[in-house]
Amino acid sequence: MANTIKSQQDILAKLQIEALNPMQTEAVSVIEKNANTILLSPTGTGKTLAFSLPLLKSLDPDSKEVQALILVPSRELAIQIEQVIRAMGSGYKVNAVYGGRPMSKDKIELKHIPAILIGTPGRVSDHFANDRFSKDNIKTLILDEFDKSLEVGFEYEMRNIINQLQAVDKRVLTSATKGVEIPDFVKLTEPRIINYLKGKRTSQLVFKTVVSPNKNKMKTLVDLVQHIGNEPGIVFCNLKDTITQLSTFLTQNNISHACFSGGMEQKDRERALIKFRNGTCQLLIATDLAARGIDIPEMKFIIHYELPKHEEDFIHRNGRTARVNEKGTAYILKWENERLPDFIKTSKGVNISKKAVQVPQYWETLFISGGRKDKISKGDIAGLFFKQGGISREQLGTIELKPDCAFVAIPLALADDLITKLNNTRLKKKKVRVTLL
Repeated sequence: MANTIKSQQDILAKLQIEALNPMQTEAVSVIEKNANTILLSPTGTGKTLAFSLPLLKSLDPDSKEVQALILVPSRELAIQIEQVIRAMGSGYKVNAVYGGRPMSKDKIELKHIPAILIGTPGRVSDHFANDRFSKDNIKTLILDEFDKSLEVGFEYEMRNIINQLQAVDKRVLTSATKGVEIPDFVKLTEPRIINYLKGKRTSQLVFKTVVSPNKNKMKTLVDLVQHIGNEPGIVFCNLKDTITQLSTFLTQNNISHACFSGGMEQKDRERALIKFRNGTCQLLIATDLAARGIDIPEMKFIIHYELPKHEEDFIHRNGRTARVNEKGTAYILKWENERLPDFIKTSKGVNISKKAVQVPQYWETLFISGGRKDKISKGDIAGLFFKQGGISREQLGTIELKPDCAFVAIPLALADDLITKLNNTRLKKKKVRVTLL
């Protein structure tokens, strides 16, 4: 049961959001009033908050069963939504379950039944098959990034899950793509459609073409990154092998980066995102998996290192920048003899011979072997670094707290000294390891 049920105003204040954007305002109203809703809006416009606010209003604080199920196509999106809803401080328990982590962790968390369950279709289907919680009280079903779930082959699992939900009276489907074909098994009868995939936003995104004289475009990429300067951005590739080769070359050229692809272990993917979010890495070298739903900040630019095969992938990649009326640049890096796909229009070329002033890496990330389950808070960690580490508030970067560990951004120049001072110290009666990530 929720201890204190907060109002929408309280939630927005906690999130430090002054007001909802127009899409969110309309979505909250429509979802509240309608049984079936389709929300179409570009990546990064705040769809999670848009469907979470009316969801929270619909929950019964006295129920001890799962009341809402959110199905997502990727682990990263599941984690992100869980973090957003927890940050809202609603008072309701929320858990995310997904492939790539031990089933034993799921079982432990599900002993205390959440009001909201988020999960990938494969893992949720496993839990359904083993009757780990009752399905009888699930009244709200949210299918986030629905088209992507179909693309990655989850149709069978979703059909199986939805057919077992007999009490659902509210369905919300979201997508960042037009023309989504909705199968009959979703049971989305006469939905209200909220469409924000149109409007003036596209004018905020500038396309620039960079021509490489060589088929191997790695040197041209380095030249482009040095031309742009120290802004954070994403470099998109089609293949994980390309990412491996590119990473080696960027390391040789002293360009800080992290890699993100479906071939990596889940733990490594999460840590790559942490280092990118907190500023330890300038670039994220990623496959199209990164274009969907993961929690990364607004980008000033993205680079199409390998050209996408499909228009939808092109759109989603570009959706990582120029969000919500902000300006951004999408660089199209092509070999001089390479033909652009029809969906990529000829864009303004750019001279990258001029190099920006290069600023040395400032942040480094430390790993701490204690988290929420050890009753450790962000304040506890900050206190450790202030009191025993002897650093100032300005020297403490982003803290990311996980159930069993934490990650802290600190100045690179202080890393070795802080590890010496803090490793094997006690934090909330727990002896913790402090190491470089």
